[in-house]
Amino acid sequence: MSGYGTAFSLLRAQAGDAWRDYTRHAFVEGLKDGTLPRAAFLHYLRQDYVFLIHFSRAWALAVVKAETHDEMLAAVATLNALVTDELKLHIGICEAAGLSQAEVFATKERPENLAYTRFVLEAGYSGDLLDLLAALAPCVMGYGEIGTRLAAETTSDSYADWIATYAGAEYQEACRAAGTLLDAALIHRLGADYASSPRWDRLCRTFRTATELEAGFWQMGLTP
Repeated sequence: MSGYGTAFSLLRAQAGDAWRDYTRHAFVEGLKDGTLPRAAFLHYLRQDYVFLIHFSRAWALAVVKAETHDEMLAAVATLNALVTDELKLHIGICEAAGLSQAEVFATKERPENLAYTRFVLEAGYSGDLLDLLAALAPCVMGYGEIGTRLAAETTSDSYADWIATYAGAEYQEACRAAGTLLDAALIHRLGADYASSPRWDRLCRTFRTATELEAGFWQMGLTP
């Protein structure tokens, strides 16, 4: 997915098999062919709602960690997309399946969810914007990649709304914007040859760990 920026492509490649384990997980393939049990999907949606609350806070933290006006604008745009669009999607699908907003709001956070969200927030609290973006990128661009592939390969309408959201123009633009932000932030702080910086390996490890936690999140969805 070179359309999401140079740095993302490099980080994705460094993640190796972990990236495939995440983007081609059995949960994802069940979304594609419609074999994913509805109960597992709703369980995932409820947990993902909790995740997105913390993910939104992480993008708000990106505003704090920003060093330029353009960085602030990019972080705010992503935060707005999460709060106004993606959270509404989750509530709407759950309500259509008979789960009220009150039930969704009362969802108890699973340990896998807790581990992932706090890892992302800690990356931001203890590091700078680069550390935070390396932890955030697998979710943002990974869902964009998954949505695009599933839209082209799906053989079922069972999860068409979910797929369309992440394959849609608005979400794809958010992925490209996040990739542009990541590229610019790296160059601003480390220079054009950022992949040769002593910090690059640490950023790659952060990205890979977040990718592994994403795969664990899918697995959690299969074990209500």
